[in-house]
Amino acid sequence: MIIAMWSGPRNLSTAMMRSFGARADCSVIDEPFFAPYLKATGVAHPGREETLARHENDPEKAAQICQAPTATPYSFQKHMPHHMIDGFPMDWTRDAKHFFLIREPARVIASYVKGRENFEIGDLGFASQRKLWDRLGRPPVIDSRDILRHPKTMLRELCHAIDIPFDAAMLRWEAGPRIEDGAWAPYWYHSVENSTGFGAPPETAPIIAVEYKEILAMCEADYKEMAARKLTLKLA
Repeated sequence: MIIAMWSGPRNLSTAMMRSFGARADCSVIDEPFFAPYLKATGVAHPGREETLARHENDPEKAAQICQAPTATPYSFQKHMPHHMIDGFPMDWTRDAKHFFLIREPARVIASYVKGRENFEIGDLGFASQRKLWDRLGRPPVIDSRDILRHPKTMLRELCHAIDIPFDAAMLRWEAGPRIEDGAWAPYWYHSVENSTGFGAPPETAPIIAVEYKEILAMCEADYKEMAARKLTLKLA
């Protein structure tokens, strides 16, 4: 069974890939449509040449990778909605279990600019995430900050929402890189490579430079619409 996680960048998505990858019943695929997206758009991005050289550039073949049988019952796939440009195949999503991972726009921007100062609003993926969420019938939404605050409870809620059993192995993993990590890992994965589990959420408000304020305001509506439907902590 395909488990498709749809996330924007800088959003705990790689930690979630580690979490699902720690399950013995789960294989992992890291952003299979990133190389086709780079090839089709010509976007300049950290790790672009390495990504195009190492990964499948054809979107049709990327879809075949998503659908390929695995040795495990579950195929966890980390995807970003803004990679799915018009014309890219979506038939493979029909029988998948989907969930959407969100994060407050201010925290996304504050993290993103550390690796790439010059970007456009589309690179953050909020509008494309909201659009795809609607298209896929509004699957479960989970907020990365809630996971950091209550990892066991929220992961249990997520597993229930996508109809798979919770596995406590999801809470811990070994530090270091993984063979399934994308070629862009050296540019973005330093923090997760040093991690062994979900850390505490940052409590201080991020500082957003004035040049990003307009982008921040434009992301808020899409984030808030999805946040209003997110999985919530059940104390009972």
